[in-house]
Amino acid sequence: MQHTSPDPVDLLKIAVDIARRAADTASRMRAEAVSADIGTKSTDTDVVTAADRAVERQVAEELRALRPGDALLGEEYGSTEAAGDAAVRWIVDPIDGTVNYLYGLPQYAVSLAAEVNGVVVAGVVRNAATGDEWTATLGGGAFHDGRPVRGSRQTVLGQALIGTGFGYDAARRVHQAAVLSGLLPHVRDIRRWGAASLDLCFAAEGLIDAYYEKGLNPWDHAAGGLVAREAGLTVAGLAGAEPGLPMVIAAPPALFGPLHDRLVALDASGGA
Repeated sequence: MQHTSPDPVDLLKIAVDIARRAADTASRMRAEAVSADIGTKSTDTDVVTAADRAVERQVAEELRALRPGDALLGEEYGSTEAAGDAAVRWIVDPIDGTVNYLYGLPQYAVSLAAEVNGVVVAGVVRNAATGDEWTATLGGGAFHDGRPVRGSRQTVLGQALIGTGFGYDAARRVHQAAVLSGLLPHVRDIRRWGAASLDLCFAAEGLIDAYYEKGLNPWDHAAGGLVAREAGLTVAGLAGAEPGLPMVIAAPPALFGPLHDRLVALDASGGA
């Protein structure tokens, strides 16, 4: 029996509906000060809140009700495999930008992507603080609140505004600081918001010219990476690698090469 591959548009509709409700839960829980229940993840400065866990559980339960045969990869609870071979895997970051969430800075998002046979085909990033929403389907373009977006037209690295982020581990930060110090003289300036999914969406609509970061997990870049690609950016790792833990770069084609080569020269994927 031949099975039809799921329609990315249908998967996106599910993702958007779930992400909106999840973002509402995150906002409500912060307003109710539930976020005061703080634990830690990899280090003392990498906080995880009751809201992170509650939002991911909500997303998982809604997906299970709508698509019980699918698999799920989440930041808080890891991988939940479906019975048998699931063609669709959902990838969720319940609150990307947890530190911003704790401090009340308006850059934290629910990120939800649908992957079919290993390829991300639909994704949504919703800023829970502002209601801004970026969406994309594979081959269908990228949108901010329904408006098509395209990446920066900047072609000169020295005039480019670059976004980045830093890990929580102190040894990794030392190396990342050295990379940043080496890159800064060669670009216009650097911005750091603390939420990779939003960074990728900002690059997708040219609010920054390009973005790079080491240490991103799939839930950090699955949805935002698709938005960036569909906005015309090249999204990749170093030396032809796929984007992942060693490095994620998102840049217009004209900037990708110069930024990539500068990061290689600075050993940006090295260190801890």
